[in-house]
Amino acid sequence: MSKYTIDHELRYTWQSVSKMYNEEATKVGGSMAIGFALLSLNPKKGLPSTSLGPKMGMESTSLSRTLKSMEEYNLIKRIPNPNDGRGVLIELTDLGIEMRDASKDVVMKFNSVIIKKIGKKNMEVFFNVMHEINKTIKNKEIF
Repeated sequence: MSKYTIDHELRYTWQSVSKMYNEEATKVGGSMAIGFALLSLNPKKGLPSTSLGPKMGMESTSLSRTLKSMEEYNLIKRIPNPNDGRGVLIELTDLGIEMRDASKDVVMKFNSVIIKKIGKKNMEVFFNVMHEINKTIKNKEIF
């Protein structure tokens, strides 16, 4: 058996990926959280602010700070939801769409390099393993 556990490898790898994305994002004055939010928003139509948190798996406090920063950087605008007078839609500005495209390029480059390095078959195995881990946890098969 390996001297590392599954959760160690997942955590260590995610920290490495997160650091890499943050380093790239800081080159343009952003953060990984902003890039992730940009990628979670549809460039053609708005998304209710209440839907964004669950979509990103982000707590509302962290999301509020991220959205505030994005608004200050003129990446998004908040508009009243025409279908729900109490709600707000988050829409990308032109700059937000441009930054979303840049974020997408970074993610696609990462994926391309990793797939080239380990191969499509290994990626299929990786995704199957990740899916099974998530399914096992969601089905409460461990605790």
